[in-house]
Amino acid sequence: MDNPRREKVAVVDDVRNRLQASDAAVLTEYRGLTVAELAELRRALVRAGGDYKVYKNTLVRLAVADGPAAVLQDLLTGPTAITFVHGDVSAVAKALRDFSRGNPKLVVKGGMVGAGPLSADDMNLLAELPARETLLAQLAGALAAPLTGLARLMQALPQNLAYGLSALVEQLDPAPGADSDAETRDTETDA
Repeated sequence: MDNPRREKVAVVDDVRNRLQASDAAVLTEYRGLTVAELAELRRALVRAGGDYKVYKNTLVRLAVADGPAAVLQDLLTGPTAITFVHGDVSAVAKALRDFSRGNPKLVVKGGMVGAGPLSADDMNLLAELPARETLLAQLAGALAAPLTGLARLMQALPQNLAYGLSALVEQLDPAPGADSDAETRDTETDA
């Protein structure tokens, strides 16, 4: 752009900065959604860790050109909005999926995580993942299970050794009352 206006330069810089500061970006087509529906979508995305913004495609193209976000260039057709993700990408993907079930006019085009591209199918797969906290709990459980088994084994070894030694002592040294009874019987038969 020759001699661009300050407002346009500010928008391009804003898009660049938001893309750099976010963990992921998801592009959607919002054609046909009402202002109230867009406001509802924004609220759902904020709860999930996303920030939904509408920009002109030409300005976004300038912002992503020759950078790590260049993978988004092909998705910039039609009315496009960007969801900047801060945190759990799957939570934002779920929020978009859930909203689009009730409002089929919202179309998820794709996006990027880091510098890697995501297709619309990838976004659907992310939406199927359990929440981050659930995944972390499952991982912790998977890591703890072998350690718990080892702890039980280590506890059982000395316990079983003590039982075995106790049984061996009982075999070698009969009970004290049993010896006196045997001696009493021996003296009675002698008499």
